[in-house]
Amino acid sequence: MSSIVLITGASSGFGALTSRALADHGNIVYAGMRQTTTRNAPQVRAAADYNREHNVDLRSIELDVNSQESVDAAVAQVFAEHGRIDVLIHNAGHMVTGPIEAFTTEQLAELYDINVLSTQRVNRAVLPHLRAAGKGLVIWVSSTSVKGGTPPYLGPYFAAKAGMDSLAVTYAGELARWGVETSIVVPGSFTSGTNHFAHSGKPEDTDIEAAYETKYPGLVDQVAKKLADLAPADADASMVSDEIARIVALPVGERPYRVHIDPANDGSEEVSNVADRIRHEFLARVGLADLLTVKLSNN
Repeated sequence: MSSIVLITGASSGFGALTSRALADHGNIVYAGMRQTTTRNAPQVRAAADYNREHNVDLRSIELDVNSQESVDAAVAQVFAEHGRIDVLIHNAGHMVTGPIEAFTTEQLAELYDINVLSTQRVNRAVLPHLRAAGKGLVIWVSSTSVKGGTPPYLGPYFAAKAGMDSLAVTYAGELARWGVETSIVVPGSFTSGTNHFAHSGKPEDTDIEAAYETKYPGLVDQVAKKLADLAPADADASMVSDEIARIVALPVGERPYRVHIDPANDGSEEVSNVADRIRHEFLARVGLADLLTVKLSNN
């Protein structure tokens, strides 16, 4: 039976690729994006064309992760049309580049809202249904920046992704007894197939930004180029979408807790392996080892 999938941030990059890959696997996919009738109207048309040309079930849906009203309306629409959601994918996110000091406090709060608080809005709309069903899968699209190499001028984004990853880790244990699985997908610095650097936000305090330029001239471009140079020639963002489609297709109870897709190998997987081992050992020590595996539902 095909899964009903809701994915956030599906207008471009990992989100668009993943929505298509999942639809190709026979799932019914709701590709969430904001401004479907204005800014993202071309993306909606592209998804509709893909739907028709490949004879799949890919549906664009208005979903602004910064608005609880929009999130609730999108979730309600999916349930009205299908009565369930089987897979929720937290993919929406935004990157900024520049010296941390040059970003205002309000900018950091906005970035945290997009990358972290958005997942809580969607969870509070979807998780009651998954818990009632006693099954489901939540996939979090994290980043190797959480635990791997962290070049400068990307600090606000790294901090936000770390916050989201931390939520994912705790949610995994809190959902296990409900029969809801968690998979944390950790992409590396893909510079092909995504618009992270091209569409990245900039600091508002241009005076401080200019001051840093005297000591770190051209650093943003240097970082982007170095990250691109680290990636093998055949590295492409579709590696991430293909892995997510593979995870969704796995039998219940066999989905991985965390997977890395990092052709540049920035060290994140090595650090994550240690952190995840310590998590296992600690939960066992405090008598909560059952939280490491999902309780399978009889439904």
